[in-house]
Amino acid sequence: MRVLICDDHTLIRAGLRRLVESFDDVQVVAEAASADEVVIRAREHQPEAILLDLSMPGRSGFEALDELRRVCPDTAVVIMSMHDDATHVREALARGASGFVVKEAAPAELEIALRAAAAGRTYLSPQVSAPQLRGNRPDKPDTREAADALPPRQREILAMLGQGRTTKQIAGDLGISVKTVETHRARMMEALGCRNAMELLRTAMRLHGEL
Repeated sequence: MRVLICDDHTLIRAGLRRLVESFDDVQVVAEAASADEVVIRAREHQPEAILLDLSMPGRSGFEALDELRRVCPDTAVVIMSMHDDATHVREALARGASGFVVKEAAPAELEIALRAAAAGRTYLSPQVSAPQLRGNRPDKPDTREAADALPPRQREILAMLGQGRTTKQIAGDLGISVKTVETHRARMMEALGCRNAMELLRTAMRLHGEL
């Protein structure tokens, strides 16, 4: 996956590049520091996904998003923001964003957001989607009981997911292959009643927060 990063802070861009390039089969093809520059770089490189900050000097990320939807309609845009209020989220989605990730999100969340966006799906950080999801969550005691019943290796991987570790990082930490981690994740999703990887991450983060 080819990714373009846009943030007006040099250190943040450097950190994001390092993180994003740690994901399997993901390449950062360019960086931008402003709304104007991200449009230029998007035209030049035609990335599959763009990570776009909302708060930048000059034109805002929302204005950049409007133009990106016109000039690169096939490129998915994931918003990164310190704001987690419903107004910002609704406006981003209304303007064509494929995802909304808060800046304090776990690293694994960013990987899921990028892959979901590139696959044509929408991803929202648990912090901003919680009001809509609250009514559909399984009972916490049931989820905790199911998690406690997992085999030791899967409990270990679930805990690491809750800490924000990516699949690749977990594989390296445990000395196993990425494919093995993905197999465990699939089995955990079935055991915990999670319909997709995003739900598994939310469950892992919630259970980690209860410890």
